[in-house]
Amino acid sequence: MNRSRIEGLFDQRSSAARAVVLVGVLVGDLLLVHRPSGGRDWGLAAAGIALCAAAGRWAFGALVALSGLLVVAHTLGSDIVPALKVLAAVTLFELSVREYGRRPVAGAAVLALAVAVNRLADLPGELPSVLYKTGIVAGLPLLMGGYVRVTRDAARAARAHAEQEEARAGQRLLAARAAERTTIARELHDLVAHHVSSMVLRVGVARHVVPDTVDARVIEVLDDLHSSGSEALADLRRLVAVLRDPDSVAAAGTASALVTPGALPAALESVLEGSRRAGLAVTAAVDPVLARLDAVRGLAVLRLVQEGLANAAKHAGPGARAELTVRVADDAAVHLTLQDDGAGRPGVSAPGPSGHGLIGMRERVDLFGGRLDAGPTPRGWRLTAELPALRVPSALPAPPAPPAPLASVRVREQTP
Repeated sequence: MNRSRIEGLFDQRSSAARAVVLVGVLVGDLLLVHRPSGGRDWGLAAAGIALCAAAGRWAFGALVALSGLLVVAHTLGSDIVPALKVLAAVTLFELSVREYGRRPVAGAAVLALAVAVNRLADLPGELPSVLYKTGIVAGLPLLMGGYVRVTRDAARAARAHAEQEEARAGQRLLAARAAERTTIARELHDLVAHHVSSMVLRVGVARHVVPDTVDARVIEVLDDLHSSGSEALADLRRLVAVLRDPDSVAAAGTASALVTPGALPAALESVLEGSRRAGLAVTAAVDPVLARLDAVRGLAVLRLVQEGLANAAKHAGPGARAELTVRVADDAAVHLTLQDDGAGRPGVSAPGPSGHGLIGMRERVDLFGGRLDAGPTPRGWRLTAELPALRVPSALPAPPAPPAPLASVRVREQTP
């Protein structure tokens, strides 16, 4: 039996159950062991049982009444005086377990007085014996009940303190995370955003000062750099806002503004155009159902395509071709496949040094309980990912899928 159940046995809510058990034990004793000799003893026993049952709600009053009943039974010469002493002692224990202050002490004094009154004829010669019996009947239940009460309250206080410490630890963790996010946001704003903004400004200036006689392809490259840099700045601003205050940003809808509902196909087309301008020949088959995809998985799909095409443009080399397929299955799972032919890359089957791109993609897919495979093929490099449908658990969440063994991960150099 665990500790909480043991403590529950002495809780005030269990007083009625304890009284019922005690009454049952007493009835068994009266029927099987110490049978009353006549109707008078049966009446006294019935009164004692009734008072014991009432102790579940009125412990002090029941104890006083039992003490008086004990004196009456002894005066009448009843044989159930020992049973009434047990009832009175247990009632005093119940009172001491439930209450602080003077009432338990007063109840013990009343019971001790009743025991002493019953032994007046033995005084003063039997004084040690009377004091001993008084201590056993009245003192021992008082001490035991007080010990149980103090131990129970100490356990409750310890649990409350542990809960408060846990809450404080959670608050400290949240504060540390907020400070860390603020630091990262400050560095992104002061370093990355500053340099990107400077580059965008310089590209814009170069676009306006370049003479008209320059090759049109140079103008196109400058325009593309200016557009890409501006988009990167907008994404950085949104990311900094999310890092500084996630709650307010999420409430305003900015956190999911990178891929608004229904905008995923257009966002994917923008990424494809950027890859084509970078020299990668990309063909794509995008399921129109993606327009109804939730914002969370939509953002994951967009980031996977961005990282995959960036890797293909970097590693496959000039003149390479890539095929992208994104479809939604009947079970609402998203299946993504990106295959490049590695035409401009010598030794496509040999993976390069490890980077963070593949690790980041795998972690993103693992958050959804999905699956990601990436590695060389006879044609070049192939990336496949599956994002299962989001399901709201009915009771408890299912345990997360275990991560793929490190030995099975084929690593390839990724963009930082």
